[in-house]
Amino acid sequence: MKTSETCKTGGSETGGLPAEERVKRGNDKRIFVNRSLTLENIKCYGFDMDYTLAIYKSPEFETMGFELIRDRLVSVGYPHELLRYTYDPSFPTRGLVIDTLFGNLLKVDSNGNILVCSHGFYFLKSYDIKKFYPNKFIQRHDTDRFHNLSTLFNLSETYLYACLMDFFTRCSRYENLTTGFQHGDLLMTFRSMFQDVRDAMDHIHNNGVLKDRTIKNLEKFVEKIPNLPYFLTRIKDVAKVFLATNSDYMYTEAIMRYLLETCVTTSGPRKPWRSYFDLIVVDTKKPQFFGEGTVLRQVDTDTGKLRIGTYTGDLQHGTVYSGGSSDVICDLLKVQGKDILYVGDHIFGDILKSKKRQGWKTFLVVPELTKELEVWEKKRGLFEELKRLDVFLAELHKNVDSTDPEILDIQYRMKVLTYRMDVAYSQMGSLLRSGSRQTLFSSQLLRYADLYSTSCINLVHYPLNYLFLAPPVLMAHEMTSSDNTTDMEAVI
Repeated sequence: MKTSETCKTGGSETGGLPAEERVKRGNDKRIFVNRSLTLENIKCYGFDMDYTLAIYKSPEFETMGFELIRDRLVSVGYPHELLRYTYDPSFPTRGLVIDTLFGNLLKVDSNGNILVCSHGFYFLKSYDIKKFYPNKFIQRHDTDRFHNLSTLFNLSETYLYACLMDFFTRCSRYENLTTGFQHGDLLMTFRSMFQDVRDAMDHIHNNGVLKDRTIKNLEKFVEKIPNLPYFLTRIKDVAKVFLATNSDYMYTEAIMRYLLETCVTTSGPRKPWRSYFDLIVVDTKKPQFFGEGTVLRQVDTDTGKLRIGTYTGDLQHGTVYSGGSSDVICDLLKVQGKDILYVGDHIFGDILKSKKRQGWKTFLVVPELTKELEVWEKKRGLFEELKRLDVFLAELHKNVDSTDPEILDIQYRMKVLTYRMDVAYSQMGSLLRSGSRQTLFSSQLLRYADLYSTSCINLVHYPLNYLFLAPPVLMAHEMTSSDNTTDMEAVI
């Protein structure tokens, strides 16, 4: 994923520096580009809150979520032995798919080809995978069977589901069936267990226990970003700024006050957190927010309760709204879709829907990118070796069939290299690739996110007239030149 950055005009900030100095910007501060975008043309910046402006500490936050879900399942009848399980952050990866028919965790590419498969904590070999999926392929659009776990909130339930598979598979009281477990007259299907986990997750969100524990110990669970007030003030000087979050008002109030009103700053007196935004919308119910939306209502900021009736007036500064839709955002702020850069962490609820339905410019926050970059720098040699073997394998296939011992040896070496790359990231591998193949999450990032980075705060390292320039992408037929042919032959 090569990217390019350039500055449209000079100036006193980073973009005015000579090129040789600008490229020294560290990877942890860089913004990566899929489609060219000029910040000078952006008239409105929108932000999600959870995992975007509010970064939850890992693994502390996921551990709390896991324990709450686990305890909830035990309270509704699951075996007490589950309490022995503790959260292991080295196992789950965002973007996995749960097959509720066979109880497997899958990592797939954009077409549904299976890259990695585990049942509980047991990783299936290729021949085992083919017993469940003869073509090593799934119909990922069958959302009744296959559920995509694409948010950072999903990490705790992903791990808990693996724990359930592990426990019941090992427990001698239960008979292992193809689609579940049996104990006497009790049948527990993988589908019903997944639904129980989902219900437990919804329960801890809806009854407020997760939010209450977060608010009671903000320093433990939420990152304090010292330059966040400056960042938002800087943007608000040149454009309109709005906050659109699925969280309710009282939780949003607690989080944003912590982030914006308790920061030590030398830029003047502290301001109320709401003053950093031109528009604040809570309870948005994304992704529905980017379609038909819900009723737009005003919020009583003293009680958090909603005022009766649908709000139909003009924008009132200082007022907080609930519900509505992305169309309402444009109407109230008097901007069009192409004028907006929306920043969020949810590849589906924030990025894909805002891009496909509204044509907004998009910025995906990928906190995992910090580790992805670290591992990539260390293990890139393995990837280069995989590419060389790919080319060599293609040449061998011109002269011999697939049963030739040399071809089988190359294929085995490629599997070993892929495994070595994967385990360097986590037990389930990289968020973005498996060996030389990109994941479903990676393909969606490339397609729908104009920009992406470890944090939206990295915008502070760029002037607000910056041109993010994406490199031209050649199609396969456009790369068939004598020079490229020579280069590939030279690799062999």
